[in-house]
Amino acid sequence: MARYRVGIIGCGSIGRAHAYGWTNCENTELVALADITPEARDEFGEEFGVAEDKRYGDFREMLDAENLDVVSVCLWHGQHAPTVVAAAARKPKLILCEKPMATTLGEAEQMIVAAERNKVRLAVGHQRRFLPGWVEARRLFAEGAIGQPLHLWSTVADGLLNWGTHTIDLMRYIMGDPAATAVVGAVQRQSDRYERGMRIEDSCLGLIQFENGAQATIQSDLTPREQASINCTFYGTEGVLAVDENAVKLMNASTGGWKQVTTWEWTQSFRDAFLAQAHGIAEWLDGGVEEYRGEAKNAYAVLEIMMALYESARLKEVTRLPLLTRANPLDLMVESGDLPVLRPGRYDIRSSHVRGEGMSWL
Repeated sequence: MARYRVGIIGCGSIGRAHAYGWTNCENTELVALADITPEARDEFGEEFGVAEDKRYGDFREMLDAENLDVVSVCLWHGQHAPTVVAAAARKPKLILCEKPMATTLGEAEQMIVAAERNKVRLAVGHQRRFLPGWVEARRLFAEGAIGQPLHLWSTVADGLLNWGTHTIDLMRYIMGDPAATAVVGAVQRQSDRYERGMRIEDSCLGLIQFENGAQATIQSDLTPREQASINCTFYGTEGVLAVDENAVKLMNASTGGWKQVTTWEWTQSFRDAFLAQAHGIAEWLDGGVEEYRGEAKNAYAVLEIMMALYESARLKEVTRLPLLTRANPLDLMVESGDLPVLRPGRYDIRSSHVRGEGMSWL
């Protein structure tokens, strides 16, 4: 019998990925869902076997009625903070929020405070940390397969807070989650571009200094989209480790050129990562592990790096961490006129995810 009752807020594609994990984990049971759209609720409920009377139009009503152990927040970025704060007030055992953790550092702090004051565990959906190739790459790195890390390189697309969130988390995870100490960022935004209702840049180039001595370069929307992915190449004193979403390669003195360490079928591995995430959370709640790899503190560190890249562009300086600015520096630049929209016409690159007549959810 499942030990943990789960409710999902948000019945879109990422909610389905969460539901796959919860319904296939023997320790969890999906018992309720909430979404403002009746059609979405009914489709989701039928697909995952959630009873009609457990499908709510108001997530607060669900939280008050269902005595949930775990709450999955699968809404768009701008709704993460208020929803997590509201969920924490109902004191479930754990909240799992989708990435990016929030849209500002101040929001992320509020989420952490709300969880701590209600004694609720807070996790963020960086489920790629459970991909078998990423786990193997972390092991190789820890064993010194490439020596001391020197430089990291990554090309992403669709905005820094979208793909970049996973990629910067990849950098930290493979290296054992070192802290970042400073960043330099350059940002361009001449169109009125949004992603899931949130302002994003047209392009970004960033340099990240980590406490272990490694420097990482991340470029967002500066290469053709088909050439970008959630990836990173790690260059060290003794070799190179290339980590992508579906393959890991290693080159050092003992491999005699590139060695394919592991590959995996992406669609199934993507689903399996959500199942592994569910197992990992159940193990954390059971006390089987003291620290969970997707704890909010790691997502906060990723968000801080991205906000610091924006802040570096805003202040035109090397930005040292910890970051003290709690607002979103990209918003500050746009609203102050420092990043004027030269090509007017608001558009959202995730409009295809919206039901009905709307072109953006927020």
